[in-house]
Amino acid sequence: MAGRCGIVAPVETGSGCKVAAGRADDWWRGAVIYQIYPRSFMDTNGDGVGDLPGIIERLDHVASLGVDAVWISPFFRSPMADFGYDIADYRDVDPLFGTLDDFDRLLARAHALGIRVMIDQVLSHTSDQHAWFRESRQSRDNPKADWYVWADPKPDGTPPNNWMSLFGGVAWRWEPRREQYYLHNFLASQPDLNFHNPDVQAATLDNVKFWLDRGVDGLRLDAINFCFHDRRLRDNPPKPVELRAGRGFSTDNPYAYQYHHHNNTQPENLPFLEALRALLDRYPGATTLGEISSEDSLATTAEYVTPNRLHMGYSFELLTDEFSAAYIRGTVERLEAAMTEGWPCWAISNHDVQRAVSRWGGPDAGPGLAKLLVALVCSLRGSVCLYQGEELGLPEAEVPFESLQDPYGIAFWPNFKGRDGCRTPMPWDGGANAGFTSGTPWLPVPAPHLAANAGLQAADPDSVLNGVRAFLHWRDAQPALREGSIRFIDAPGQLLAFIRESQSQRVLVVLNLSPTAVSMALPDFARGAVPVIGHRLAEGTLDARELRLPPHGAWYGTLPRGRA
Repeated sequence: MAGRCGIVAPVETGSGCKVAAGRADDWWRGAVIYQIYPRSFMDTNGDGVGDLPGIIERLDHVASLGVDAVWISPFFRSPMADFGYDIADYRDVDPLFGTLDDFDRLLARAHALGIRVMIDQVLSHTSDQHAWFRESRQSRDNPKADWYVWADPKPDGTPPNNWMSLFGGVAWRWEPRREQYYLHNFLASQPDLNFHNPDVQAATLDNVKFWLDRGVDGLRLDAINFCFHDRRLRDNPPKPVELRAGRGFSTDNPYAYQYHHHNNTQPENLPFLEALRALLDRYPGATTLGEISSEDSLATTAEYVTPNRLHMGYSFELLTDEFSAAYIRGTVERLEAAMTEGWPCWAISNHDVQRAVSRWGGPDAGPGLAKLLVALVCSLRGSVCLYQGEELGLPEAEVPFESLQDPYGIAFWPNFKGRDGCRTPMPWDGGANAGFTSGTPWLPVPAPHLAANAGLQAADPDSVLNGVRAFLHWRDAQPALREGSIRFIDAPGQLLAFIRESQSQRVLVVLNLSPTAVSMALPDFARGAVPVIGHRLAEGTLDARELRLPPHGAWYGTLPRGRA
């Protein structure tokens, strides 16, 4: 099995690890983590679905970007009701994706390229095909009877409370063998584990240990605030009509009708996170990244990300439709105010939301915005999740209803078209199916993606791909951007301006989020600022104290130290 990259100091010659000895354990601070959605990355056996050998085949592309790690979405045994987020066996690879030997080869190849490997862990729920649930549902007195959240019906036979599923409808499913309901915060085929049972916690940590022993460098923790539920099963309070839209939900989903105070984000989760962190601390350099979605996700992130809980956390605040300098500044400042000792992580795209270029730029967004969005998220304080295809500037794909695979989208069509539009296959070349597969892809490859394929962009020095490569390698040499503090300054309109400062560098960052040219006068403390070149974005010009930025342009300048 492959060992963990960079945990031994000094780092061995030829290991490929990017982090120098002495920094190996905190490599994740300021890291760029590239998310791979295996189904859509690269297919090597012609079945139309990406696989682990396909990831190995394309790791050179990932390494060329200059990222620090990959996060691989679930590849475990699963009936694929939610495309791998319904796990039937936490310790094995689904044959659709390959074998455990394939995973070990992937780990070894990634480490040889200096790339760390993080894997998804879905702890709060399993598939209804998991052996634990198959046993639990049989009776009320079997050894696994209390491993899931079971509850008696009300006297009239209705569910025990008013909790709703995130995917629509009530969050309870009837099991006639037990004459009880079980809880499912997501699909009915994703029953929630009962984390109030210490045996469940122990078994969960043992599954995590299996992968840490195998050599993974970190865990991305799916829906980590959903592990515990309110023991008393109290009803969630209703949400006023005017507050229902938001947090990624619209009023056509009854999940938006409640404050979710009791079905997730319970205080008992904190000791469990501390036990999880204690396990991770036995593996130097291993890290955790929690996905957090609560009624106040920023406050929960600050609570969860501490020296004795999670290493990093991200929420959905920058995964929404809201795109303005004021909103981004306000979001970051609120987290900075709440997170006094933790380390944030930011994402503007992933496998669950519309691609950022389309979401924030509309149908006419061009390559300039695509480059700027990568620069934006990589210039904030924290680590970064970069979703596959962002380096190509891919827009959201239009997937016709008859080709939809996502049960969430099928249920809410046509108001919500689901998550398939951001999950279509990676376009590698201009050939059949964009070089993704020799068979029929599980989702169609749209024509705009074929025209933006990686091979074509690699040959174009002005492409989004080469722009992103240049920016990420440039950023890696800027200590203020990787590890520095952040402080925003006032700027007009759609200009976002802030100072990043480390022990060795102080940088003023000004980003133009608009498609029109904008100017601003630099404040007095910025006199003597020197442009930092090489980022390959549309660059602003400085004349005396007047900074002029082209559409979707950027300006980075080192500041004299010691001024306000």
